[in-house]
Amino acid sequence: MLKKYLIVPAAAFVLLLAACKSNSANTEIAEEKVQEGRTPVTITNPIKGNMNEIAIVNAVSAFQLKTNVKSSANGYLQDVAISLGKYVNKGDVLFVVKTKEAQSLGNTLHQLDSSLHFNGVITIKSPGTGFISQLNYRAGDYVQDGEQIATITDTKSFVFLLDLPYELTPYLHNNQSLQLHLPDGSILNGDVSNALPTVDPVSQTQNFVIRVNTSKQIPENLIAKVYLVKKATSNTISVLKSAVLSDEVQSEFWIMQLIDSATAVKVTIKKGIENATNIEILSPALKLTDKILLTGNYGLPDTAKVIINQ
Repeated sequence: MLKKYLIVPAAAFVLLLAACKSNSANTEIAEEKVQEGRTPVTITNPIKGNMNEIAIVNAVSAFQLKTNVKSSANGYLQDVAISLGKYVNKGDVLFVVKTKEAQSLGNTLHQLDSSLHFNGVITIKSPGTGFISQLNYRAGDYVQDGEQIATITDTKSFVFLLDLPYELTPYLHNNQSLQLHLPDGSILNGDVSNALPTVDPVSQTQNFVIRVNTSKQIPENLIAKVYLVKKATSNTISVLKSAVLSDEVQSEFWIMQLIDSATAVKVTIKKGIENATNIEILSPALKLTDKILLTGNYGLPDTAKVIINQ
C-alpha cells in the first residue's frame, strides 16, 4: 500500500512539470509572433555642435613668370652649361656662342696678326633666377640672333590658380585665407590675391590667384583641393544623414523618432546646413536624448512597430 501512495504524487509532479514546459513554450511562441511584426532598427541621437556647408573646388599650381633666354648673335653653341630642371641664379653663364664670323675667319685673322686676340666668343648669362623649364638646343647647334634657346621659370612667381565656378564667387569674400590640400596629404595655407579678368566659355569658371609661402618645391600643374565655406553655424542640432528620409522629388523631409521602446512615429523636419555626414535640423526642436532611427527606417509607415538591435 505504501508503494501505491508514493506513485501518485510522483505522477502528479511529472504532469505539473510538463504543463510548465508547455506554458513556457507557448509564451516563447507568442513573443516570437509579436516580434515578427516588428522591424529591426538601430538608433542614434541628435548631435550639438558647429556645422559648415562646404564647396570643394580645384586649384592648379602655376608659375606666372617665365623668362625666355635668347641668342645675341648668329653662331654656334660652343658650350651649354645648363640642363632641364637645373636651378640657376641671375647672372650665371648659360651658353657660350661662337659667332659665325669667328667660326669662319677667326683662325685666319689670328695667323695674320696674333695681337688682335679675336676669338668671336659671346657668353649668354641668365636674366633671372629659377629653374630651366625648356632647353631647345645642344652644344654644336647653330642659332640665330634673337632666337629663343631656353626658358627660365621664376620660382618667386609660384602661385595656385583657383578654378572657381562663377556662381560661387560671392562666397569668396569670406574666404580670403584658404587651405590647399595636396595629393600627398600635406596642407598649404594661402591667401587670395586677385582675379583674372576672363571666364572659361565652356565651364564658366573664373581663375583667382592664391599666393602661398612655402619652401617646398611643388611642380607646375599640380591639382590641390580647396574647401570653400559657404555657410557656417555654431551650437546647432544635427543628425546623421542616414536618419533623414525624403519623398521622390525631395520636397518633404522627415525622421522616424521613437516614442517608446517599440514604437516609432514620422516627424516632418525642416533642413538647414548639410555637410558630408550630418544634416542640420531647424525644426522641430530636438533634444540630445531623443532616439532617432538610423537604419531600418526606410519605408516605415507613420506609426511603426520596431525592435532595436543592439
